[in-house]
Amino acid sequence: MTTRTLPYGSWPSPIDADGVARHDGIPNWPAAHGEEVWWTEPRPAEQGRVALCRTRLDAPDRGPETVLPAPWNARSRVHEYGGRPYLLVPGGRGTAVVFAEYTDQRLYRYDPATGADPAPLTPAPAAPAADRYAEPVLGPGGDEVWCVRERHTAPTPDAVERAIVAVPLDGSAAADPGAVRVVAADTHFLACPRVAPDGAHLSWIGWDHPDMPWDATLLRVADLVPDAAGRRTAAEPRTLAGGPGEAVGQAEWASASTLYCVTDPDGWWNPHSITLGADGTAASAPVCLVRRDEEFGGPLWQLGQRWLLPLQDGRIAAVHGGATTALGLICPDSGAVADADTPHTEWFGRLALAGAAGTTVVGVAASPARPAEIVALHLPDGSWRSLSRPRADAAPDPVAAYLPRPRARVFPGPGGRDVHANVHPPHNPDYTGAPGELPPYVVWVHGGPTSRAPMLHDLEVAYFTSRGIGVVDVNYGGSTGFGRAYRERLRENWGVVDVEDCVAVARALVAEGAADPGRLAIRGGSAGGWTSAAALAFTDAFHCGTILYPIVDLTGWRTGETHDFESRYLESLVGPYPQTKERYEERSPVNHGDAVTAPFVLMQGLEDEICPPVQSERFLERVRGRGVPHAYLAFPGEQHGFRREATIRAALHAELSLYAQVFGFETDAPALELRP
Repeated sequence: MTTRTLPYGSWPSPIDADGVARHDGIPNWPAAHGEEVWWTEPRPAEQGRVALCRTRLDAPDRGPETVLPAPWNARSRVHEYGGRPYLLVPGGRGTAVVFAEYTDQRLYRYDPATGADPAPLTPAPAAPAADRYAEPVLGPGGDEVWCVRERHTAPTPDAVERAIVAVPLDGSAAADPGAVRVVAADTHFLACPRVAPDGAHLSWIGWDHPDMPWDATLLRVADLVPDAAGRRTAAEPRTLAGGPGEAVGQAEWASASTLYCVTDPDGWWNPHSITLGADGTAASAPVCLVRRDEEFGGPLWQLGQRWLLPLQDGRIAAVHGGATTALGLICPDSGAVADADTPHTEWFGRLALAGAAGTTVVGVAASPARPAEIVALHLPDGSWRSLSRPRADAAPDPVAAYLPRPRARVFPGPGGRDVHANVHPPHNPDYTGAPGELPPYVVWVHGGPTSRAPMLHDLEVAYFTSRGIGVVDVNYGGSTGFGRAYRERLRENWGVVDVEDCVAVARALVAEGAADPGRLAIRGGSAGGWTSAAALAFTDAFHCGTILYPIVDLTGWRTGETHDFESRYLESLVGPYPQTKERYEERSPVNHGDAVTAPFVLMQGLEDEICPPVQSERFLERVRGRGVPHAYLAFPGEQHGFRREATIRAALHAELSLYAQVFGFETDAPALELRP
């Protein structure tokens, strides 16, 4: 095939905005009952709802089926970021499911075999969506669902109570609020409720403001004792691990007396073992099973994550790594780790055990060449197969040749510090740039900021790289995946270290001749929107920017303009408030609208409770009329992050049009009107 020459950015590509929007999102939250495997799946074409799907391990020729019909939406709003929203329940006519419905946040039971509509298990809350549920597990008697309940008692963000509650499976609580009982109430935040195999103990993870779950948490265990009505409830809890400077991210029972947990007393989330004595107290301090300078866990942005999974043969399945992750099998006695032989370079903390004999590990995995999929690993022979994607003999991916070829890089940052990034150079087998021309590059800034940009199959990235626009995902200081010291570089330095690292990576690409110094952009959402706005306000490194549902006013965000989960997050990112109020004001892009000179597009979901529209609107007020070309797109029905097909398509078109206008290339995207 002859390669044609066209200016970077103007290359025709089969990866269009419609295709990206249709396939946006990944399958998530696998669970299993015997040979049945279930998972959630986003549906952008169905107003962004989350569907429940399933298949069977013992029917390899049977494809996945959608179990939960539209418009039902299996999505929890606990912490606003949600978490595992459903639980499989064995039933006489097949497997039933208990799930959190997004619209009212009640728990419902659905028995697919009966054909009846889902029936509520929890009562209607006092105010819409005031009671929210996540991370359900089966209670020790098998007749209750135990889960984290988040109760909003008033409209203010801090009026929130949390507890581990028991919900009867018979539906009796639907009309009787008193039938939902509190099993444990402890710290302000609760996660990871797990019942010991013998039903004698309950474990959970907790923390309080101003800590975030990657700063400091406690692993708590309580005896389960009968209450006045003979139902099991938690006695006074004991702390088995965690504390100041240590964050336990997950704990799982391997037996009635052994807990495995992921915690970081040495600065890395490594697997540990805790043995309980006959009296239920820890027989010794946690024992590290594998000591490596890599992560076997991650930040608890969502409840229900599982990086560790005890297996029936005594081993532990574990997701581990840094820039990339693998699925390893740990021998607890020796600490040896044997990685599964699959082509995936990114495994998520979403593990489940399946198969009648418990010999299959199910997880979510991807690679730069493979979209995220539900993967089943057969332990006896190490074979694997995809449960959510078509069979291997199906038609090949029509856009595979147009995907970028990313590379994990380490760049020099200010003061000689390392900065991790994933570089996606422009790639299209049909086109190349003009002789002597360098490509434009966009620095992508992930959210969080305590998060990480994985290197995987992403059609949104390919939408730009296949047109001749380079993308570099920067895992700036503060990102997870590289140890506590790396993520704590951002402590009291948000808006400084993140901006410096993004600028350093962009300039390094220019210095090595990979990027055009006159055509650099920055783009990010949420905390990434903050860094993008700050970079436009405080540096001259970027010639335009895409700012998505951002934080731009630290003082407003700290004093009531966000939800409870992150309402004290700035204490570590910026400093104690109001003692460092001046720092909050100095760093906020909203207070430096006169310094923004580069064109930008700002996009916002109008139902966003995390970064509300008032933040974006306040920023626009400070910029309008100053001669800076910009556009504002506000999307009704969207929350934090875009889920609807029409929104995703419009956002991609707007972003590409911005780059075309600023960088001077032709595009087929509808023109975005930029006004001063």
